[in-house]
Amino acid sequence: MRTILVTGGAGYIGSQTVKELKDAGYFPITYDNLSTGHKEAVLAGELFVGDLAGTDKLDQVFKKYKPEAVMHFAASIEVEESIKNPAKYFENNLTRGLNLLKVMFKNNVKKIVFSSTAAVYGNPKRVPIKESDPTDPINPYGLSKLMFEQILSWYKRAHGLKFISLRYFNAAGADPSGKIGQDSPKPTHLITRAILTSLGKYSCLEIFGTDYPTKDGTCIRDYIHVKDLAKAHILALKKLEDECLPVYNLGTGRGFSVKDVVEMVKEISGVNFPVKESPRRVGDPAELVACSNLAQKELGFKPEYSDLEMIIKTAWNWHKTHPKGFRT
Repeated sequence: MRTILVTGGAGYIGSQTVKELKDAGYFPITYDNLSTGHKEAVLAGELFVGDLAGTDKLDQVFKKYKPEAVMHFAASIEVEESIKNPAKYFENNLTRGLNLLKVMFKNNVKKIVFSSTAAVYGNPKRVPIKESDPTDPINPYGLSKLMFEQILSWYKRAHGLKFISLRYFNAAGADPSGKIGQDSPKPTHLITRAILTSLGKYSCLEIFGTDYPTKDGTCIRDYIHVKDLAKAHILALKKLEDECLPVYNLGTGRGFSVKDVVEMVKEISGVNFPVKESPRRVGDPAELVACSNLAQKELGFKPEYSDLEMIIKTAWNWHKTHPKGFRT
């Protein structure tokens, strides 16, 4: 059975990908420090609790299991936090990524699928956004991801690294089985916050910015189901065997405003929860919508679960049945 190392495999997207890897016939090895991930979310393979700040334990895992490739999810991912604490983002997303590459090459592993982000584009010049469009991040989170993409490109040129960077837009939803979903101590994702508000965890939902140049003044985002994202990572893994493009967008090509999402959550939950309108947050582009034509053509990517209603229904089911996340 083919072994794949998954850094951050106990996190939201990583754990879904671990599950999909098993279903696709791979043996996943999760390497996660559990700072934001959960051991209960790892439903397949082996879990090793470790940090990319050091290399000794990671090297031991490589030597024991001899993975043929790596999927790299481990990172800090909150835009607002990155603006307040950029050092954390450059340390976690760059320095520790370099540690991973060091151990990979030490063990002659030269294939990696990298979890990147639409935040590399900053304020896009047009939507939908294509991979060839300018990259101009407006927050340290997006910059750290773009810089690591560039590092991968130089490693490819110098050392023959095979990589694919997947720039995905807004990951959302939960596994349709209801077994795993998003569990964060301080959730910032809109859908998660709205659902938790409908369940009474928060007294009201705060939305940031109602004066954007959009149809209703709120930000527009392209939401993609976490299961579709996970499947795309496996498609990218298989594509590494061929000559491939280095970067693919993952999204649906359709955007929904903050108010669209709020109304859908209210409809599905049946709760008309209060909403507080607050000023814009620094670092939030007005509109991010993907053009995923390349991923569809080159990878065979076909979103199956990314209808907004399906996304919110699966997330609602997860949070309703796991009111305390994995602690229930």
